Order: sequence, then structure tokens, then C-alpha cells
Amino acid sequence: MSGGGRLAGRVCLVTGASRGLGKGIALQLSEAGATVYITARQREPLLRAAEEVSARGGRCVPVVCDSSQEEEVAALFERLQQAEGGRLDVLVANAFSGVDAIAAQQWLPFWESPAALWDQINNAGLRGHYLCAHYAARLMVPAGHGLIVIVSSPGGLRYMFNVPYGVGKAACDRLAADCAIELRPYSVACVTLWPGLVRTEAVLKEAEGSGPWTVPLQKMIGNSESPEVSGKCVVGLASDPAIMCHSGKVLLTPDLARRYRFRDVDGRPVYNYVSVRNILVMLMPRLTCLFRLIPECVSIPKWALSLYSSKFSVYPPLQPAPKPRKNV
Repeated sequence: MSGGGRLAGRVCLVTGASRGLGKGIALQLSEAGATVYITARQREPLLRAAEEVSARGGRCVPVVCDSSQEEEVAALFERLQQAEGGRLDVLVANAFSGVDAIAAQQWLPFWESPAALWDQINNAGLRGHYLCAHYAARLMVPAGHGLIVIVSSPGGLRYMFNVPYGVGKAACDRLAADCAIELRPYSVACVTLWPGLVRTEAVLKEAEGSGPWTVPLQKMIGNSESPEVSGKCVVGLASDPAIMCHSGKVLLTPDLARRYRFRDVDGRPVYNYVSVRNILVMLMPRLTCLFRLIPECVSIPKWALSLYSSKFSVYPPLQPAPKPRKNV
């Protein structure tokens, strides 16, 4: 185990880390010298991920766990209690089991989709996050420190994919905000992390295929970020002595990249998906030369995003729902 990393001696847990975003986060935590527990439902891909994570310098402990099952989550934290003396510095609640379900029900309104779609999307990705936060807090509160990161997305702000997805992501954001209130007296921080478009295995496969998302993804993939960007964000937050100033907030990967002064693993700047310039270029590409005069650092103010997300907002939605389909 690396003794000189920024997180040397820290114990971290990343759920849903056999691939994609979770693995990217675990890789960066290991590179920073932490002991990293990673979970997934399938043993073989989990063990392969553990080898990659260990190779980055930290110690990796793979644990098969379904985040939607309380018995398995409780056993996971009991193992942490026994093996690490009750120490847990960072929890990253990332597990999500709805990717295949979302793909299978593309373009279907909620009443034509199976009602079970709700559970397929939110059992691990919402209920599981609450369970992990619940048991993590039982270790962090007595210690008087800790960081809980709940991975969410802009789907909590605007319509995206389907009803269960958006409701679940909005609930994740509220989960972090409300947990932060109760955890603040004990110096335990809780935040939500919004990545941009991430080059996960699933995204790259779809971009190379011939599905309904292929063409849009091919257009956007150049502005995507690697899974390790979120990992660098978590390392920055876990190393930040002023972390309590961020507690309860929704944090965006491009904002954290600027705050902690890092780039993606390929050396490129992290794409700012709330930059006024970048949004205008995406909406009106023919005027790109004109929009390039706007500094990329000029972003949509968070208060403006908040107005659009407000239940009392008089503004139109950022994205309309799909048009009704005619019966054939």
C-alpha cells in the first residue's frame, strides 16, 4: 500500500464499482493511497476491477453486495466494523441497476412501461443509497468526521429518459441535502455529485452501435469525461479541509475540476456542461465562431438552475416530454 498518497490511511467504500463510474472513482482513491472497499453484485467482474484498483497503489477489498438488499448492506458494514475497527472516511453511493431497463423501455411513456421499472431503476440507485448512508453514518458520527458522496445526475433537474429515473435522481439530491442537515453537528459532510456525459463501457458501446442513442452520443462523445474525473472530484473533496462548506450541495464535476485544478486523465480540460458558451454552441453550432468569444468559465448561475428546478417555477421545462405516439 502506498504510504505517501493524499488519502494514505483513509478507508473508503465505493458501491457499484466493478465498472464504469464506480471503478473510475475507486481507481483514483487507490492512486491517492486509500484502502478502498468496492462492491458489485457479480463476483468475477468485481475481482477483475479489484486487480486494477490495487495496481494503482492502494489496498482494494472487493465485497459482493447487492445495495438494494438491506441484509447484504448490513453485513458489508459489519465487515468494515470488524476489519477496520469501525473506521470509514468516505462513502461513495454509486450503485445503479437501471441501465438495461432504461434501454429496454426507450421512448415509452410511464403508463406503457412495466410498473416494475420503478424498482429496477430506484431499488439500488435510491433505496440502496439511503441504506448505505444510514449504515455509514453509524460509523462516521461517533468518529466525528466523514464524507458521504451520493452520485446523481442532471436528471434530477429536468426530464431525462423516463419518469422513474428523474424522480429517483431528484430524490438522491434531496437525500444528500437532508442528510447533511442531520449530520452537520457531527462534522460529517454529505454531498451530491453530478458528472457530465461519462465514457463508461455502456456509453462507448452504444456510441459504436446502431441504436436510437448512437447518433446523439457520437455527436457528444467528444465533450465527454472519463470515469476517473469523478474519482478526482472525490479525492479533492476528501482532502479538502473546508469540506463542511460544501455539505448539502449539488456539486458538478467541471466546477470541482476548476476548484481543485485538475484535468481529465488524457490531459484535456473537463468539459463544462453548464458553460454558457458550450450550451450555445450545442444549440446553434453554425454560430460557433461567434460564441467562442464568450469565456468558457462563464456558466449558468446556480440560482438560475434552482429556479428551473423549483416546483413553484413559472418557467417552461428545459426539455418537453416525448410527443404522444399515434396508435397504429
